[in-house]
Amino acid sequence: MSMRPRTTVVVITHNRRDELLRTLRHMTALPDGMPVVVVDNASTDGTADAVARQHPDVELIRAEQNLGAVARNVAVDLIGTPYVAFCDDDTRWQPGALTRAADLLDAHPGLGAVTGRCLVEPDLAEDPIIPELRESPVPGPDWLPGPALLGVLAALSTFRVSAFREVGGFCPRLWLGGEEELLALDLAARGWWMCWAEDVVIHHAPSSSRDSRRRRQLGIRNTLWTLWLRRPWRSAWRRTRAVLDSAPRDAATAAAVAEALAGLPWVLRHRRVVPPRVEAGLVLLEDAQRRSTARRYVG
Repeated sequence: MSMRPRTTVVVITHNRRDELLRTLRHMTALPDGMPVVVVDNASTDGTADAVARQHPDVELIRAEQNLGAVARNVAVDLIGTPYVAFCDDDTRWQPGALTRAADLLDAHPGLGAVTGRCLVEPDLAEDPIIPELRESPVPGPDWLPGPALLGVLAALSTFRVSAFREVGGFCPRLWLGGEEELLALDLAARGWWMCWAEDVVIHHAPSSSRDSRRRRQLGIRNTLWTLWLRRPWRSAWRRTRAVLDSAPRDAATAAAVAEALAGLPWVLRHRRVVPPRVEAGLVLLEDAQRRSTARRYVG
């Protein structure tokens, strides 16, 4: 008699058919045996039809428009497992990683998310963000099974579905690009803990099929919005200056700032400052963020 799966894997994709199919071949062959849901963000390259034809056991959702990260919300609304692991079309969870993340969530009811260790193909070097997660200075409770986090990377993380739904998932206004920051702060504000786990391993084969300039623009805009939505004004201003000082002085950065400023009325309507304990942790992270090579706005 088979055990009921604890985790559903959710993959979002847009016009990366071949990369997605490679990822699905890997994810559906894992010994962990977790169900997989693909949300196709209105691809025009035959992605959805290829998935339906080659992976009939994968649940396929055909979005009528490119929903960006919000496509993950659509899938989470439909799943019945207690946990959800997000996977991009160019990332692949390694054998045992999904099981280990679920075990940690089972063992610690106050844990909202587990973020794993990313190795970048082809050399399997650690992603530059990993030392920041491993050495996180954020204080956490004694029971936490790894360094406490106040930010996660979606494609490296397994979430407790009840926690994800409690905070509303990913914000539709952010669409894509650094969308995890706001979600993580809202989880922390509600009292959910997030941690990093060394033995939850994910491989990343960065796709060459992306508009890096637009991705940078969205990342800057969304970072600014997150700062203005959740940080006290003094901290928000300090971090805004740091973000803009680190960004190229070009048309993409200017467009990002213009988009962010145009959204100020929305920001002010939805502004909800994090509790002091969360803000204290964010301040502790600022030095590492200033020195980070992984957080440079390039492209």
